[in-house]
Parts: sequence; structure tokens; C-alpha cells
Amino acid sequence: MSTTTAQFSIPTRDEVSESNQAIFDQLKKQMGMVPNLYAYYAKNETALPDYLALQGRKSTLKAKEREVINLVTSQINGCRYCQSAHTVLGKMNGFTEEQVLEIRSGVASFDSKIDALAKFTAIVVEQRGQASNDAKADFFNAGYTEANLIDVVMVIGDKIISNYIHNLAGFAIDFPVAPEL
Repeated sequence: MSTTTAQFSIPTRDEVSESNQAIFDQLKKQMGMVPNLYAYYAKNETALPDYLALQGRKSTLKAKEREVINLVTSQINGCRYCQSAHTVLGKMNGFTEEQVLEIRSGVASFDSKIDALAKFTAIVVEQRGQASNDAKADFFNAGYTEANLIDVVMVIGDKIISNYIHNLAGFAIDFPVAPEL
């Protein structure tokens, strides 16, 4: 067994398949860049389009609510890449720097519905879906539905995929690095 540490690199456009090159071009046009996480997915022929389809699916949750889930999940999973990317996206969706930091800690004292979502997300991630009846009741009492619950789990699943990929590969963070909590 080799004792060498694996080296993980971000592929360039020329190093990925033709279909992934087309996605790189589309991302560059839309975002002005190809984030390292997305580029890394392109090392696998189908992972990048599959992941983007998951991220782009219709949801009963607003973009701001999805960012709450992304921030809480990324914090619990210790993914500095996703903490950083979603700090930027959280601010783009109307949260202040202070609110983003509070959300990452699993609470949102500034909004009772967002607070219920942050707390529920933290419980679901930490308990691997084994949320208590009280936790589910608090979520539903805040105005969320069973359809929302399904979408919360879908977003958590999406974020766990990214968190684990970055935690395993450890490639460079190409967003302003989020502060530590």
C-alpha cells in the first residue's frame, strides 16, 4: 500500500470532455468564471451536468431559504469551500455578514421562520435525518409544509455532496474565504 498522499488538481477546460467543455463555456458566460468545485466535478463525465441539474431543480423553497440550508449544512460538515461560496451567495440573497455568521451557527434570531429553518436543518444534518417529533413540529409550526421538508432534505443532500467532495479533495477556494466561527 502506498503511503503517498493523493494530489487533487482542478482540470482545465482542455482536460475535460467536449460536453463538459460546453458546460464550462456556459458557466463562464453566466458567472464570469468556472468555480473550482464545478471544474473538479468535470473529472467525471456525468457528475457536472448531474450536479447542476440537481442544483437547478424547481423547489418549494425560496433562494434565500436554500442559502440558509447551504450555510448550516456546510458549517456542520466543516467545508470551508462551501462556507465561503455560500457566504457570498447568502449576501447576494439579502443577508448581512452578521446574519450569515449567525445562520452558520444554526440560528437566526433576526427572523423566526428563518430561525426555525436553520435549527431544523442543523438537527437533520447532525442527526442524519433522525429529527425528533418536537423538531418537526417546530418546523411545521413556523409555516413550513411536508413539501418544504422534502425540499430541505434535497438541498441538504446537494450540499453534502459538495461538502464531501471538497473535504476529500481540498482544492483551492476561489471565493473570498469566509471567516471562521
